[in-house]
Amino acid sequence: MSIANKLNLIKNTLDNSITLVAVSKTKPNTSILEAYNAGQRIFGENKVQELAQKAEQLPEDIQWHMIGHLQSNKVKFIAPFVSLIHGVDSLKLLKEINKRAEQNNRSIDCLLQVHIATESTKFGFGINEVESALSEAKQFENIKIVGLMGMATFTEDTKQVTQEFKSLKTVFDTIKNDTITTLCMGMSGDYKLAIEQGSTMVRVGSAIFGNRN
Repeated sequence: MSIANKLNLIKNTLDNSITLVAVSKTKPNTSILEAYNAGQRIFGENKVQELAQKAEQLPEDIQWHMIGHLQSNKVKFIAPFVSLIHGVDSLKLLKEINKRAEQNNRSIDCLLQVHIATESTKFGFGINEVESALSEAKQFENIKIVGLMGMATFTEDTKQVTQEFKSLKTVFDTIKNDTITTLCMGMSGDYKLAIEQGSTMVRVGSAIFGNRN
């Protein structure tokens, strides 16, 4: 099945309140253009260098999301153009994004990453740290915290995944306001569960572009 057909199949399962980020990491520009020509405009990348190259080579109206773990020393490469940074997991990183956004005379939208999985390899603020992180973030004038992001444990246990998504939704409900409107949960394997638990943004890669090599 073509990328365009797979993309449309997924879009048909989402209502208008859900934002679809097509995760194009490691995929060639030809694949991204196929999705673009089928109407997709939001793409997610997890490596700064690859993201910067693609942004230079592909249509200007693409909204690029940085979805991977972002090191502070690499923020400067994407600050001029990135639409949304998903994995903000420390105040140090927020401070750097703010600095680079100011240098580029713009404001950058960010999601705070919250650690909800059992794996220690995943990054993020603890659930109990979210409110203090938001409070600290108010000092930065060139960033806008627009929501939360969390990744569930990589497991077949749907009850556990559902519970983890539910825990993040509970936190989101306590902080959401006119600015904080995005709850990003769910990937190719679990986005339907995430939507059931209130996700407003899903990141789908392999279900659109096929498995990565």
